[in-house]
Amino acid sequence: MSRFVILGVGAIGGTVATLLSNAGREVLGIARGRQLEILREGGLTLRTPMGSQHARFPVAASPQEAGLRPDDVILLCVKTQHTEAALLQLREAGMTDQPLFCLQNGVANERLALRYFPNVHGVTLILPADFVSAGEVVAYGAPCTGLLDIGRFPGGTDKADVALAEALTQAGLPSEVRGDVMASKYRKLLVNLGNIVGAALGSDEGTEEILAKLKAEGEAVMAAAGIAVDPADRDAKRRVGKMKISEVPGVTRVGSSTAQSLARGAGSVETDYLNGEIALLGRLHGVPTPANAWFTDLAARLVREGAAPGAVSKADIAKALGL
Repeated sequence: MSRFVILGVGAIGGTVATLLSNAGREVLGIARGRQLEILREGGLTLRTPMGSQHARFPVAASPQEAGLRPDDVILLCVKTQHTEAALLQLREAGMTDQPLFCLQNGVANERLALRYFPNVHGVTLILPADFVSAGEVVAYGAPCTGLLDIGRFPGGTDKADVALAEALTQAGLPSEVRGDVMASKYRKLLVNLGNIVGAALGSDEGTEEILAKLKAEGEAVMAAAGIAVDPADRDAKRRVGKMKISEVPGVTRVGSSTAQSLARGAGSVETDYLNGEIALLGRLHGVPTPANAWFTDLAARLVREGAAPGAVSKADIAKALGL
């Protein structure tokens, strides 16, 4: 049975690592900083609406230290701004044609990975989770912790997709194998355009007009580029009876991955690869994307200033976007 090497043990990687490990799968995590120390000392706690569970699994500081095996399955769970550095580490560690799965937001990771490795797969995540404190991850989905789509990049499926989907489903993350997984990832990208909005304001309340403007720009550039995108109601239909965002006792949800990065003072956010992806497509295809471009610039400023979530007012945004 293959070992799952999880590069990036944060909100997503930590949730997946804990569930796979506790389902009896061989897991090796790759982490850094305080998270690495805590995982080595005492393991990882996953808190969910259904209760808490703890897992202990080997953890390395790098792929080189991990000692990659020919039959490893690599799950890439870092944010996109860290993807290229992670890929270079994997190449230096001797990775060749092991399957590499991108459990990440945005649509740039798979193309980046395909420059280095031939066996690349996309994974779309519906998995609301927070990572703010070392040694603990909180996931808010119930009764299932998350729902995933899996497929080869740029298209098709293979036995590695089927094997991962089976392992994740058995671990409590129902997963579908799809030959057009990127259509799912582009739909998720439209949702993630709002990450910076909630992070900047500190809340998603009353942001419908702003989100609609960002989404409309995204849909326009995807149409101009001829990109296939899943229907808007697919995710909602999948969630029925399987997953809804629920409260975890004693926990106040931080919000999107962007809000978490600002809250931790991580020094970077992934907005360049979310709203920035829409700005890029707009420039390539001659479609104006002023709102997404503005939020991309705003995210960079918030990082430079070390701002916490909630540093921007609705009035500032309304003035900038002409709302």
